[in-house]
Amino acid sequence: MLNSERKATLVLVATTMIAALGWIFSKETIQGLPPFGFIGLRFTIASICLLPLCIRPLLAANVKDVLSASGVGLLIGSAVMTWIYAISISDTLGEGAFIMSLSMLFVPIVAWALFRQRPQRIFWVSLPIAVLGLACLSLAGGWQQSASQFWFLVAALILALHFNLNSKYSQRLPVLLLTCLQLFTAGCLGLIVSFCLESRPTEVDSSIWVWFALSTLLATSLRYVMQTMGQKFVQAGNAALIMILEPVWTVMLSVFWYGEVLTANKLVGCALILFSLIVYRTGGKFRFRVGR
Repeated sequence: MLNSERKATLVLVATTMIAALGWIFSKETIQGLPPFGFIGLRFTIASICLLPLCIRPLLAANVKDVLSASGVGLLIGSAVMTWIYAISISDTLGEGAFIMSLSMLFVPIVAWALFRQRPQRIFWVSLPIAVLGLACLSLAGGWQQSASQFWFLVAALILALHFNLNSKYSQRLPVLLLTCLQLFTAGCLGLIVSFCLESRPTEVDSSIWVWFALSTLLATSLRYVMQTMGQKFVQAGNAALIMILEPVWTVMLSVFWYGEVLTANKLVGCALILFSLIVYRTGGKFRFRVGR
């Protein structure tokens, strides 16, 4: 069992690396495809790739549950389209990744607003640290908040809303089926919005389709399957801590691939956000159990 947990931990670490690569794949793809159209195609195709693994549970599922899960999937679509728009106007993927990682810290706020569930005490310790980190990201010789930071924040808030509603209304379906349905709904939403608002390119370079394939097959389908496999054998709290690695890898990739300059205030801001998440996820108890 311990060996399985170690393997699952490695799978989750690899998942965070693939998720970080997804930021690069997406940024490169939208150089040749309209952002919302890209999201629509990416998520629709990814859901089709997962469909063979979900045929039996789909046929056995209650229609009401399927419709409920699909409806909640509209929130994923809204969050991802907001995220891709933020990427399209941002030159700093690293700080965007850290802002997006705050979605789990926003979950208690949304739960309090929707369901009157009071946050745990540790949340009130973590929140000021995160706010200070966000402030540091905007300080560069003065207060300079960018539009992309605002949209990354909006996307994180929508993801927090999705997390709450998904937990409340979509507990009766297997994880893979739930993922497949929500990816499909998000994809359809993206295609509809793209059809209404975006113009289609007359010609797309072949290299763009390579980036698109990597984004769809690796950063979406494979990523979700690996995350599901990893979470099966790793405790939820430990898995959540491992997933915090995603923005760290994203920063490293952004520096390497795009030459993103990390000023001192940005490094401090990212570090504070990472620390706030670790404090919240561990409950302030920094003790890690090592296998015998």
